[in-house]
Amino acid sequence: MSNLGDNSVISAMRSTLDSQRQLCTSGGAVSAEVRIDRLSRAIDLVFDNREAIVETLALDFGHRSSHQSLMSDIYATIECLKHNKKHLKKWMKTEKRKAPFPMNLMGGKAKVEYQPKGVIGIIGTWNFPLNTVFAPLGGILAAGNRAMIKCSEVTPQTGALLETLAAKYFSTDEVAVFNGGPDVGASFAALPFDHIIFTGATSIARHILRAAADNLTPVTLELGGKSPVIISDSYPLQEAVERIFNGKILNVGQVCLSPDYVFVPQAQLEEFCNTATSYICNLFPTLRENPDYSSVVNERHYQRLMSYVEDARQKGADIREINPANEDFSQQKGTHKIPLTLIINPSDDMLVMQEELFGPVICVKTYSSVDGCINYVNARPRPLALYYFGKNKDEQRHILDSTVSGAVTINDVIFHVSCEDLPFGGIGPSGMGSYHGQDGFKTFSHAKAIYKQSNVNFQKLGGMLPPYGDKCDKTLSAMIRK
Repeated sequence: MSNLGDNSVISAMRSTLDSQRQLCTSGGAVSAEVRIDRLSRAIDLVFDNREAIVETLALDFGHRSSHQSLMSDIYATIECLKHNKKHLKKWMKTEKRKAPFPMNLMGGKAKVEYQPKGVIGIIGTWNFPLNTVFAPLGGILAAGNRAMIKCSEVTPQTGALLETLAAKYFSTDEVAVFNGGPDVGASFAALPFDHIIFTGATSIARHILRAAADNLTPVTLELGGKSPVIISDSYPLQEAVERIFNGKILNVGQVCLSPDYVFVPQAQLEEFCNTATSYICNLFPTLRENPDYSSVVNERHYQRLMSYVEDARQKGADIREINPANEDFSQQKGTHKIPLTLIINPSDDMLVMQEELFGPVICVKTYSSVDGCINYVNARPRPLALYYFGKNKDEQRHILDSTVSGAVTINDVIFHVSCEDLPFGGIGPSGMGSYHGQDGFKTFSHAKAIYKQSNVNFQKLGGMLPPYGDKCDKTLSAMIRK
């Protein structure tokens, strides 16, 4: 649809929704075999076209590490789709529930059947343009739904490729992909879907919710925020640094789960910074022409990040740029690379501590007590993830019990998202609802309660029908107890 004007795309979206919804109601139950076939085709789409997808991602980003694209957009997406394909038959099984006493003794039965909701709208984002639409698609197809996808306009070439590929592997009545600008996105969110899942910025999520509210469409929001790291003095600093920055260099921090700021024991600040510098220089001896070091996605996000750093500089921050070969980044062609930058003990009035960084910038704060870290985290919007490095089990338990976040990874960063059997989602400003694995299957299914009554008329037997009298009083007296 990308070759059409926005009005034509909007019209096509409405027509596709009507067609998909009609087939949802007329097609009857969606068998496990149909669901498996759709998931198999989604896997084929990603696997068969992995090279083209990786190349197109690099074009959209100016430069993106092909290996990181293979890890994050190709491998992670295929694993998600395979997990849904493997387990959906088990998830589809009817769940037996307990009928109340005494109806259960007389043949009353209760159960839950998981029914497809219908047509699900997926709004993806630019940092992982494939994964943020095809990972939720896995749960959507496993649950027996049809899907419409709106790709991010920030990565238009990837969006156009996915539109072409989807049309090759699916009929538009199964999965349809649309591209366009903000007007198309706004119209997409306003369509009367049976569910919407949005991945992106909190500011845009508010518009999605408002649009969905007019249709009372349930919404799953996968957002972000400032995910903190707490390093305990009980954990080896070298290992902590390696694991934190292994996560931070993924897509150069353009990840909703990327570590945003790190709490370091006060006495270990310089050791942390020196270790980080040494480690990054070892991974990337050069940056500008290094194929392993990715670019910030576009000029707008480049300027956003540079404005955060400049704001910190103007307010007196200790800024340490890790630029191993002292390369000049002022005259870049085709890319927007930024060296990994440490902001040491930034004040709360700096933009780097107010905004989600979403790039190769990380703040480092010292602490004297873990409770101080907990209080700092709790005084701010609840993060999508919290990371703790430590071997003190009591301290670990204290942090888990005293903070609220979408998820926690202990002794690493980001890795919880790779566990398909865990729900993935935020809380409050970092998200609403969750998906992945069985949790995604349930998110995109309607849990239909079914009760089959006994042949015994309990109301009549107990005198529970008008005109009420002594028999009803005795029955109620026996029923109503502490």
